[in-house]
Amino acid sequence: MVHYRHVATRWRVEEVAVDASQLLKGVLDVAVLAVVRDADGYGYDVVRRLRTAGLEEVGDASVYGTLRRLYQAGALTSYVVPSDEGPHRKYYAINDRGRSVLEDSGKTWRTFVDAVDGLLDGAST
Repeated sequence: MVHYRHVATRWRVEEVAVDASQLLKGVLDVAVLAVVRDADGYGYDVVRRLRTAGLEEVGDASVYGTLRRLYQAGALTSYVVPSDEGPHRKYYAINDRGRSVLEDSGKTWRTFVDAVDGLLDGAST
C-alpha cells in the first residue's frame, strides 16, 4: 500500500510516496516475534499469519531472512517436523531471549508510534 502526501516547495508541488514496505522493514523483527509468540510456525505459515494480520505487503524472502537472523541471534529456537505431503518443515519458536527482545521492541515501537501520532495530530514539542 502506498500513501501519498503533497509537499509544497517554492517552485512546485510534488507527490511524495510513503511506501508501507519501507516502514515494514523497520518493524519486521518485532512483527515476526509477535507472531511466533502466540504459536510456533514454519516459514510460509509465519508469512500467512503476518498477511492475515494486515501486513499484506510482507515478502516471503524478507520473512525467511528475518527468521534465520532471529534464530542466529538467539531469539528463536527451531525444530523439524516431518511431512507426508512434501519436504520436512522447520518450525520456529520464541525463547526467553526472544520474549525479552519482543518486550523491549514493543516498548520502543509504542513510544515511536505515540511520537509520530503526536506529529500527525499537530502537537508541538
